[in-house]
Amino acid sequence: MAFFVNMKTIRIIKNRSDIGAGTRGSDMGVDAIEIAAINQKNAFFNNYEFEDVDTANESIYDKVNNSFAKRIDFVLQQCSRLSDHVERNIKENNFPLVLSGDHSSALGTISGVKAANPSKKLGVVWIDAHADIHSPYTSPSGNIHGMPLAAAIGDDNLDFQINEVSEGTKSLWEQMKNIGCDGQKVHPDDIIYFGVRDTEEPEDKQIEKLGIKNYRVEEIRFRGLEVCLNEAIEKLKDCDHIYISFDVDSMDCDMISYGTGTPVPKGFDQYEIIEIINSFINTKRVAAVEFVEVNPLLDFKGNKMAETAFEVLDAVTSTLKKNL
Repeated sequence: MAFFVNMKTIRIIKNRSDIGAGTRGSDMGVDAIEIAAINQKNAFFNNYEFEDVDTANESIYDKVNNSFAKRIDFVLQQCSRLSDHVERNIKENNFPLVLSGDHSSALGTISGVKAANPSKKLGVVWIDAHADIHSPYTSPSGNIHGMPLAAAIGDDNLDFQINEVSEGTKSLWEQMKNIGCDGQKVHPDDIIYFGVRDTEEPEDKQIEKLGIKNYRVEEIRFRGLEVCLNEAIEKLKDCDHIYISFDVDSMDCDMISYGTGTPVPKGFDQYEIIEIINSFINTKRVAAVEFVEVNPLLDFKGNKMAETAFEVLDAVTSTLKKNL
């Protein structure tokens, strides 16, 4: 029988780090979302306690020594810090609502949820244009925001290795797999993608091998969102906890904004995102929600991406309050 999450208060965790990305600026995403709220005269950020995660953003000035896992030593430090924040808040009966920069942070949040309840079965809802299941052995860019799920499942996809990784990087990567508590944090059967549509061959083969379900935008619009959501919720019915990761590049960049590091067309609109997240929140098994990859430096529509992200944030938080 599933374990239902019972938490008292929402705690916002602000993680202004972009060192796992290839483009600078997502560290400003949290503030851009706050500015969106202020401009709407919405007191959202006055209504909840928050805490800031210390960052290592100054490391972007350092020479990159781990070309297949750039700044991995600092990303390891950052994810470990975030994991500690998430774990502590869950144990204090708070709900972690995490606002992060780049998507490497997801490993920290997942690890924190698992560390707080190591014997419980964790499901992951990954709303993103990208699969983020590369490892240092397969990544064409070396940017760790494309690797958090590989570390979370503990699978390097060595059948499709293209990089010769140094012993130092191997050691740090193994440490990343063991943040929070040792070993695999989530089983591939308990991961569901929504909107993934920009992948490389090693990721495609890994997704196929592991049997991870990806609800593409066109499938959802053809079959119906409610049908797909009911199916996805049924698939995760045995998970005690669910973590939801929302990367804003899951939304259509032409319709919404290019204010994210890796924009991809033909994505969701914000109303579909709200319905996806709310449907899982209504199961009362969601343990943490995270928003990532708002980059105001790339937004040529003013602060449009952050404004849309805040629209989603405000809507899903209202649903959270009803379910805690």
